[in-house]
Amino acid sequence: MITPLPGVTTTKPGSATHALPGISVELVDDAGDPVERGGGYLTITEPWPSMLRGIWGDPERYRETYWSTYEGRYFAGDGAKLDDDGYLWLLGRVDDVMNVSGHRISTTEVESALVDHPSVAEAAVVGATDDTTGQAIVGYVILRGGHDATDELRAEVRQHVATKLGAIARPKAVVLVPDLPKTRSGKIMRRLLRDVAEGRQLGDTTTLADAGVVEEIRTRAAEAPSED
Repeated sequence: MITPLPGVTTTKPGSATHALPGISVELVDDAGDPVERGGGYLTITEPWPSMLRGIWGDPERYRETYWSTYEGRYFAGDGAKLDDDGYLWLLGRVDDVMNVSGHRISTTEVESALVDHPSVAEAAVVGATDDTTGQAIVGYVILRGGHDATDELRAEVRQHVATKLGAIARPKAVVLVPDLPKTRSGKIMRRLLRDVAEGRQLGDTTTLADAGVVEEIRTRAAEAPSED
């Protein structure tokens, strides 16, 4: 639906470029007003032939899920941003998009910047409630073998993200951990990482492959310095 046409569209690495002919998409802000540049919520403004038309036996659920957020607009829950050339950059589910001082930042792009550092093997990012910025970026990082978990390396990794994405995307805290909380199928349970970042009681951990790893992460998080 949003993709470059081979031989027609000038591409930008990482950008979905523009909607295909016949697909009408528009970014809107929290109030539902169109966004010309910057971050927003991706909506469809006109129907197209393959569009989801309903949920079998539950039309009210269909309306509530896809049509109730913005009047007259189909919204499936995705965030995006428009650059100065009008190119669309998809940020993923809005649940995975952080709002830091008015800037919408995808957890995925911060995670990609973290693992771009040569000492980082794996990373997960969450947004934690912050009184100053609305949300603060917290990164949980597994180091490659041979690298020691030091404050100097933590600061270096944090600065690496700022270099790749800009200062606004620099994590408030980087927690160096031995492992990440994963289900038995290997999916990272980010809600538990968010619980740790916000100091809440942990939610259900019964589906974790190793429930003990969360307590170790909580201990490491308490010891990790954060940016002022």
